[in-house]
Amino acid sequence: MKNFTSFADVGDYKALLQQALAIKANPYGYQHIGKNKTVGLIFFNPSLRTRLSSIKAAYNLGAQAWVLNAGADAWTLEMADGAVMNGGTQEHIKEAIAVMSQYCDVLGVRTFPTLQNKAEDYEEVVFNKILQYATVPVISLESATLHPLQSFADLITVAEARKKERVKVVLTWAPHVRALPQCVPNSFADWFSEVDWVDFVITHPAGYELDEKFTKGARVEYDQHQALEGADFVQAKNWSSYRHYGQVLQNDPSWMLTPAHLAGTNDAQFLHCLPVRRNVEVSDAVLDSPNSLVIQEAANRVFSMQTVLHELLK
Repeated sequence: MKNFTSFADVGDYKALLQQALAIKANPYGYQHIGKNKTVGLIFFNPSLRTRLSSIKAAYNLGAQAWVLNAGADAWTLEMADGAVMNGGTQEHIKEAIAVMSQYCDVLGVRTFPTLQNKAEDYEEVVFNKILQYATVPVISLESATLHPLQSFADLITVAEARKKERVKVVLTWAPHVRALPQCVPNSFADWFSEVDWVDFVITHPAGYELDEKFTKGARVEYDQHQALEGADFVQAKNWSSYRHYGQVLQNDPSWMLTPAHLAGTNDAQFLHCLPVRRNVEVSDAVLDSPNSLVIQEAANRVFSMQTVLHELLK
């Protein structure tokens, strides 16, 4: 693994998953990997779990970590090639990333989509510039289109919690008070479409279809109740339209996940990447139930990051 930006970088996901479970069982047993190493973390937008779990993962491996909040802790960055920098930007991304690469052994970067320019977002313009100019391995802490560390943590959680060899996993759209990107659902589909012991279903209202390059022909069901029937795991998440980019086409509150929605499942366990809008996306009764795995899922963010760092630093 040279970088970690999507499922395609993983290679053997089964081996990576087994490594994650081994690391979780002995989180301080690999500190020789990070000895005298530094992990750099750049955030272009807010973060709670990604920021804290990444720092914890570095420490668990015996590495040090620094954090830079782009736009707040440093000069304003110019992204355009050939720019005449006589305006408000003070440093070009080319020098900034090259310099940061001198200060770390691996670089984690969190960017975010504009939800205004579909081509720019899906071409990963900002993230790809960082990949271009970095001289150390790069980890996606979320990009304009994907959140692979979250999906890896989801896979760890499902692998730990499953009660049978083959399970049905459903990704369901949920209502929200504002337009959200497709990063988390894209990535969830990117990973779970490839897991050979998962029957994967995506359910959402018409118009919320994801980019097919991430869903890889997964079954799409527009009837939420039918999709949830017999599910072993349910991941709820809102996203705005990909086809009508960034738009909220409808916000039907009946899609909010409640115990009634889960009645036809196989006593399904519940997943959500967090943060979650209670009683908008998911009811209190689901979030606070014994079947909710959201805290375990968040805890596994440490081990998804620690495993990726292990692979890149070793």
